[in-house]
Amino acid sequence: MDTTPQATREHDPEAPAAAGDVAGTPARHGRRTGSGAPSGPLGFIVDPALDAQRRRDLRQMRLVATGLLVFAAIVYVLTRGHDDGVLGFVNAGAEASMVGACADWFAVTAIFRHPLGLPIPHTALIPRKKEMIGRSLEEFVSENFMREDIIRERVLDAEPTRRAAEWALAPGHAKRLVDEVATVTVHALHRIPDEDVRAIIEQAVLPRLAQEPISSLAGGLLDQVVRDEAHVGLVDLALDEVRGWLVDNEDLFESLITQRAPAWVPAAINDLVARKIHVEALKWLADIRNDPRHDVRLALDKLLIDLADDLQHDPVTQAKAERLKERVLAHPQVADTAMSLWASFRAVVIAALEDEGGPVRARAVREVTALAERLLADAALRARIDTRICDATIYAIDRYGTELTRIISDTVDRWDGKETAERVELQVGRDLQFIRINGTLVGGLIGMLIHAVSILLPS
Repeated sequence: MDTTPQATREHDPEAPAAAGDVAGTPARHGRRTGSGAPSGPLGFIVDPALDAQRRRDLRQMRLVATGLLVFAAIVYVLTRGHDDGVLGFVNAGAEASMVGACADWFAVTAIFRHPLGLPIPHTALIPRKKEMIGRSLEEFVSENFMREDIIRERVLDAEPTRRAAEWALAPGHAKRLVDEVATVTVHALHRIPDEDVRAIIEQAVLPRLAQEPISSLAGGLLDQVVRDEAHVGLVDLALDEVRGWLVDNEDLFESLITQRAPAWVPAAINDLVARKIHVEALKWLADIRNDPRHDVRLALDKLLIDLADDLQHDPVTQAKAERLKERVLAHPQVADTAMSLWASFRAVVIAALEDEGGPVRARAVREVTALAERLLADAALRARIDTRICDATIYAIDRYGTELTRIISDTVDRWDGKETAERVELQVGRDLQFIRINGTLVGGLIGMLIHAVSILLPS
């Protein structure tokens, strides 16, 4: 018996929506979601067509349930006073059907609102108990989905590494992945404002460098570089560049020598001496380049080691290094140079990533494919990566799980109780009408059974 008074009509999801409403919610409160479907003021996703279909289905099932109650009432009235025979069973069944139908109507209605608008205790459960429902959902998710053993079992059973490798090896997938990453990276680089980068350099990086003493760090780094002979390649490069300049600029070099010769020396002798110096300079550079133990190299190594030691232990050298650092960092050209380097780096990276047929994307596709093939071939590596994924997931859940589950209760707390009840009833109300139908039918059967027992028992 669905006799809801006008006072509670506003809570009935069957009530026709006013003009401009969406699922009973005023249009001025509605907004669009990312999927294009409008949403209510509390974030409920609203699909007008789907909600209209649900509303029709709910109305139909209510009519069926109410129709059975009306039918039972008519049968009861028609068979009233007939306590014997078949009509006695029919009358008893109809009477029990009405009781069961009314009781189940009360139970179903009490979930969403006060039956008949009366503030009966323990009714309108969803509007009144939504905070408790939110906390219960939070505890349910936390206890049944945020446990380490469950997470580890699910992740390991899913084999994410193997699935990712198989996906990457499918035709076109590696290129698609690289294209997506390249596109996102290009968009991100375009969206980084230059003023923000300059602010970071001027307000964070340079002041931090100015505060930190670098002499000991630079000394230790220089000492390690020399001992590992990591500077040898740089020295060789410098020697090659100097020798190349001398070969390409022989006339310029000789003219520089002759310009500084005494005026009384004959020009022929000046030219001969200049050519000899040029030849000897080339020979000297070649000797240094080809002899790893050349005196010049050894002297340079000793100079660098002494400088590294002074930077770490000599207060005078350390003070000079710090003053030099401060003068360099205080120069306004430092920030401009850093910005120029950043702009050049960004332009080069963007140009390389935007070239769909370029070497960067092609190399990235090959690397992704090679990695996927290796993962499929190496079960031990897949197991290690899956284990690391499990550990990372469990760490994230342990650290942020409470905040994640709290979203449930916080979101439910912000919902309006009446609208929550309306939305829930629209979703599950049709199925709940089967409770009323079953209550009517089962009540009638039990009524006839009780009538039969009352006949069989002696008076």
